Amino acid sequence: MRSKVVLRRVMAKPQVVIGLIGVLALLALAYLGPLFGQYSWEQKDFTAFRSPPGADHWWGTTQIGQDMFAVTLRGMQKSILIGFLVALISTGLAALVGAFAGYFGGKLDKILMWGTDLLLVLPSFLIIAVISPRLESGSWLMFVVLLASFSWMITSRVVRSMTLSLREREYVLAARYMGIPDWKIIFRHVVPNLSSLLIIDATMNVSGAIIGETALSYFGFGVRPPDVSLGTLISAGGGSTAISYPWLFLFPAGLLVLLVLFINLIGDGLRDALDPGSTS
Repeated sequence: MRSKVVLRRVMAKPQVVIGLIGVLALLALAYLGPLFGQYSWEQKDFTAFRSPPGADHWWGTTQIGQDMFAVTLRGMQKSILIGFLVALISTGLAALVGAFAGYFGGKLDKILMWGTDLLLVLPSFLIIAVISPRLESGSWLMFVVLLASFSWMITSRVVRSMTLSLREREYVLAARYMGIPDWKIIFRHVVPNLSSLLIIDATMNVSGAIIGETALSYFGFGVRPPDVSLGTLISAGGGSTAISYPWLFLFPAGLLVLLVLFINLIGDGLRDALDPGSTS
């Protein structure tokens, strides 16, 4: 019953509906669009280098003859996958660290929060930039782990503070008196009652991770050749190239803006709908 009420509140927000339609449309374009294209992203047309959009190449070609439509959709697939994986890992880590620190308190709380504070003051961009080039080519999953490792600390502190209150609730005390193990109490009673915060955080982390991946890939520290992402495509098509061959920049940059915009609309709508203090 409660889930139906929450769903009605969420879907009553126009920005959520617009965001969902936009994200679903971009997902369909990214994963179904290549089925309708004439070229795969790895194919090269040696008779068309930096050709403008036309009948053969709908979005033009790159400097090495790749079909811009195919390669841009491949880049968006990679950026979306990285964004969702980073959000899943970072939000899950924030929930675990914050809930365990707040529930148990004492030395465990001090150790976990000390580690959290340490990661907060470390220059994450610099560390990722130093470590990423030393990873083996194609190890983008390790890049995901690096991004997620520096994306959970603030949320974990919020989770900890909320857990300090939740652990004194009657249902938690009753479960404890019944002899239910503490870890089961955390996963059955504490974390589910933080679901609103975690859902909103995960949604916003997706757009944050996509922007972070794009920025790092733009500077050559993220996804590396032969693979592509929106960041690598924007980097390749930026600068003076964007003036002479605008399609190399406009298509990946436009898709990035739309993707982040729609995800942020969903996040804002979820925050309004799930906020207990909301009157709408």
